[in-house]
Amino acid sequence: MAGVPPAEVRIDERMVRALLREQHPDLAGLPLRLAAAGWDNETWRLGQELAVRLPRRALGATLLEHERRWLPDIADRLPAAVPAPLRTGHGSEDLGYPWNWHVVPWFEGATADRERLSALGAQRLGTALRAVHRPAPPAAPVNPWRSCALHERDPPLNVLASTGYAAHAPGLRAVWEAALAADPAPVRVWVHGDVHVRNVLVRDGDLVALLDWGDLCAGDPAVDLGARWTVLDGTHAQAFHEGYGPVDEHLEARARGWALVFSSIVLAALEHDDPTWAALARASLDRLAAS
Repeated sequence: MAGVPPAEVRIDERMVRALLREQHPDLAGLPLRLAAAGWDNETWRLGQELAVRLPRRALGATLLEHERRWLPDIADRLPAAVPAPLRTGHGSEDLGYPWNWHVVPWFEGATADRERLSALGAQRLGTALRAVHRPAPPAAPVNPWRSCALHERDPPLNVLASTGYAAHAPGLRAVWEAALAADPAPVRVWVHGDVHVRNVLVRDGDLVALLDWGDLCAGDPAVDLGARWTVLDGTHAQAFHEGYGPVDEHLEARARGWALVFSSIVLAALEHDDPTWAALARASLDRLAAS
């Protein structure tokens, strides 16, 4: 499987500052540096309190529009901060940048791959996800990779076949079979869609913010509850469930299945390109195999 998709437009400091000067000149003189580059977007820190979030490919531009349209409404009910857009920019033909972009708040903290959640932080994560998981309106986005049923995804063991990970294949096969056999979700709810360690911001063990809402869509809450195995390191699972509330055996089985899907994809895509990500994916797979 291929690694991180290549950028369709090269973004650099000159371009970001020129976009600001053209459309938000009062911000153009603030210090600017690259803070993060993901599969779909780049985030540039702007001064002390702001960041600029720009798509690096066309798919990211579509996902960023979902954040602009829906995230402000969802943010009002969450017990954690979210980077809801404060200002919007648009594509510039003169500067060679084709898509809309946002200025968002900057939150201080470390992502959950660099600082572990405490029991309180894990509980708050569960509480935040429960607050997200409200029935979604008919107009909510449909994401072809998150809104679908598990049986529509590529079987994770097939995905893992291209990797060096095979130690716990029997255990993972049982996880997948149980997930497919579970009853489907009775109601489609809002889901974050991408709750992984680098989208969970932590400070002093507590949850600060949930980042990167581009995959926000209507779907099965199990999509997010896989964080029990992909974000937590095997500790504080009880605190997470206390924060979230009751979970029946079918939802639990589907959550394991989604965690298996995402961990397999990460390992297959990044086994050779990002050893840190690959190690996190293997650890998640180990936890799932033992569950």
